[in-house]
Amino acid sequence: MNMTFLPVSPESLQQAAQILRNGGLVAFPTETVYGLGADAFNAEALAKIFEVKNRPRFDPLIIHIAALDTLENVADMSLISEEARSKLFSLAEKFWPGPLSIVLPKNEKIPGIATAGLTTAAIRFPAHEAARTLISLAGGAVAAPSANPFGSLSPTRAEHVRDKLGDKIDMILDGGPAQIGVESTVLDITGKSIKILRHGGTPKEEIEKLIGGVEENVFNADSSGGLASPGQLKSHYSPQKPLSVFSREEMLRLPYEADAAYLFFDGSTREAWLEGRPEAGGQDSAVFRTLSEKGLVLEASARLFEILHELEKCRISRIFAQFAPFEGLGAAINDRLSRASI
Repeated sequence: MNMTFLPVSPESLQQAAQILRNGGLVAFPTETVYGLGADAFNAEALAKIFEVKNRPRFDPLIIHIAALDTLENVADMSLISEEARSKLFSLAEKFWPGPLSIVLPKNEKIPGIATAGLTTAAIRFPAHEAARTLISLAGGAVAAPSANPFGSLSPTRAEHVRDKLGDKIDMILDGGPAQIGVESTVLDITGKSIKILRHGGTPKEEIEKLIGGVEENVFNADSSGGLASPGQLKSHYSPQKPLSVFSREEMLRLPYEADAAYLFFDGSTREAWLEGRPEAGGQDSAVFRTLSEKGLVLEASARLFEILHELEKCRISRIFAQFAPFEGLGAAINDRLSRASI
């Protein structure tokens, strides 16, 4: 297959939409990570996603829309309670478009392969303008997991997609680096209680301010019955080098290893660790990276996968990483680091 790599433009978006309408695969930018899109109503096209990513069929896809008035084309709104409907529209008004996927009963027009045979589908309305334009031009609904081989690091740049998927797909749209850098939060409102199935770009605290307390069900080790959401496997988002993750206090006690990489959350922790370790320097030193010099969680989330992609290519034996603060987007960062370390 000859893959086309083009910057986002009105012309390339039209070309990409035609590929999707014809049953092809297009990698495209969103505010979270790059997605690998197929027509959400085309079962054969959806099957290509699983083949290209080597993704197990029990792991469902997220359905992306570009306008609220198209929601009923992908979700069966008659199957949710009035209370759930009220919370849905409160969530949509506050967080859509944005990095929140909401699990709803699926419309029968969505093929079962998209939802791992489940009667529900995770639906997202992305904030990225190019993504919304592409979805609209392609027919109004695009199924899109992250544009990477299953289980590996998520792509936050078009080059990451090119490096990992190469000529396996029809087209890559380059929209520059992703602003958020971790996937969407997945929220299930179909049951008796509302549950977060995956931490992501919309913090739990912000959701709870709007609709009250939510439960967490972010791990699903038993996939025999299908996962309720993408990103629930305990081992996921993994670099090609072994990764271990530590609290700040644990990080500060780690010994120096010349062939390792040290990924600090903030500059103050890095400087505290380097103090008293004069051997940590020189030409053959270990590799040091910092997610955010000032400890800004949004900057850290945007840089997480990009730095891990870089470290994959370094001549190191392993990666030591520091947890972010366990609040806001820090929960999503720590979720990705925890899964990468298993």
